[in-house]
Amino acid sequence: MALKKDILGVRFDDVSRQEAAQMGAAMLEQDQFHYVVTPNPEFILAAEKDADFRQVLNSADLVIPDGIGVVYSAKILGTPLKERVPGIEFAADMLAKLDQMGGRLYLLGAKPGVAQEAGRRILEQHPNIVLCGTHDGYFKDEEAVLLEVAAARPNLLFVCLGAPKQEKWMARWGRHTGARLAIGLGGALDVFAGNVERAPESWRKLGLEWAYRLKKEPKRAGRMAKLPLVLVKSAGARLRGRRDQS
Repeated sequence: MALKKDILGVRFDDVSRQEAAQMGAAMLEQDQFHYVVTPNPEFILAAEKDADFRQVLNSADLVIPDGIGVVYSAKILGTPLKERVPGIEFAADMLAKLDQMGGRLYLLGAKPGVAQEAGRRILEQHPNIVLCGTHDGYFKDEEAVLLEVAAARPNLLFVCLGAPKQEKWMARWGRHTGARLAIGLGGALDVFAGNVERAPESWRKLGLEWAYRLKKEPKRAGRMAKLPLVLVKSAGARLRGRRDQS
């Protein structure tokens, strides 16, 4: 079990990418349901206001720090995390494991057609995976979608509906899908489909993937403004903690 670190009420697993991959691989081998969440600073702020969302995050089998703002906040709070573990990279590691197993994959989310294209590209790289189904994220009847997913009998399920919808969907319905592992992955299907380009590795190593995304998509500025807000809140929490101790 990884050590948990509390960042403004969300309890993250202190894992490296390799450790997260090992834990995820073990979940894929177990014949029971698990779900993984990938919180960034937006999740933390939303969870402050939504107790149900916070509970869903903290009940996950693995909580990995997706955003560099989470890593910075942890450092400010004096509870540093090993590293940022982007959800898209954890997903790639799980696809490699599923390919070894010859397992079944279901893709849920994004605009119509995106999951199919993402699946096609995934199979090009992982020919032993069985793509057992896809469904776009534009649905109102959650139970009907659950029945479709369950009928497809996936081992691995990517749930890309955006937060907090995807996390709440996994917590409510996941165990009924028959999947061994579900991962909440936001816009990952657009990346797998080739619609959204990830930052070059040099930007990622510097912790500037957010800046690259902002450069490519200026309309994300409102969302990116939440990064400094989480850092300010973390600094405030650290100061309060020091005052309480003195």
